[in-house]
Amino acid sequence: MAHILVTGSAGFIGYHTAAKLLERGDSVVGLDSINEYYNPQLKRDRLKQLEGRAGFEFVQMHLEDRNALQKLFEQHRFDSVIHLAAQAGVRYSLTNPNAYVDSNLVGFTSILECCRHHQIGHLVYASSSSVYGANRKIPFSVEDRVDHPLSLYAATKKANELMAHTYSHLFRLPTTGLRFFTVYGPWGRPDMALWLFTEAIFKGKPIDVFNHGRMQRDFTYIDDITEGVIRVNDNVPRCSVGESDAAKEVPNPANSDADSRSPTSAPYRIYNIGNNKPVELMQMIRTLESCIGRKAEMRMLPMQPGDVPSTFADIDALQRDVGFRPDTPIETGIERFVSWYKSYHGV
Repeated sequence: MAHILVTGSAGFIGYHTAAKLLERGDSVVGLDSINEYYNPQLKRDRLKQLEGRAGFEFVQMHLEDRNALQKLFEQHRFDSVIHLAAQAGVRYSLTNPNAYVDSNLVGFTSILECCRHHQIGHLVYASSSSVYGANRKIPFSVEDRVDHPLSLYAATKKANELMAHTYSHLFRLPTTGLRFFTVYGPWGRPDMALWLFTEAIFKGKPIDVFNHGRMQRDFTYIDDITEGVIRVNDNVPRCSVGESDAAKEVPNPANSDADSRSPTSAPYRIYNIGNNKPVELMQMIRTLESCIGRKAEMRMLPMQPGDVPSTFADIDALQRDVGFRPDTPIETGIERFVSWYKSYHGV
């Protein structure tokens, strides 16, 4: 049984990850600020599913509060940290940049410092497929260069990867970044397309279809995401040489950063977690219509700033190292989401 800190435990991925860890017998401290980026009641309702379960403790805290975070690490001897708290959303970053600096940069630094000073065995953190930005090579590989983010959100996630590598290199802190691809499912986020479309269809309102529907997304079901997160957490990256031999390091190709031309010997990994099967946006809408039993009224709009036309995850590294590849079909995942949505909203 491990003792694990899960940040963002009232969020979509954090809630599901904490639940799965508890199911297998781990103890979990969940941390969340319960901010108002979207309806805090949904976050509290997620937490209600965890509270009272053996091995779970919740702490409401801002990551930027360095003193409070330091005290939390002093009170607990965490085996690992799964850091899923962040200011999310591409479009929101266009109008609220300071929220991303505070949470994704200042907050992540606080996590790194606490992990460093408390000898945490492994830091797993959320990155994003957004880091691929303007890349045109498909599928997106962790060996691709990611130097052209299209939003501040993406830039902060790339910065997290660089910051993590620095701590892995200097302090031998094992870190693994996970580039998530369009996560969806029950208890999902109300700012994402599947929720917005579902809500609009039930209310008889039009849905906004960007780039006139000419988009693809590598939709990845939440159960596949949490399975990947936990398998990665259990697979701690190692240095290619002993700490005492740091001055004699020989780069290990098995440890690569986001640019394969710059291999690193640090205990550092980056993985994509995606379904490896891009779905046309119009196919997703047709599947949703079928599950709801109603047609959507569509308002065709141009591409939005910060968006990309397609995402597609190369997951060879994930499968090679942890023996897992997501495989939930979009039809199954959307059916489960709609069933949950109807139950949660009483429709």
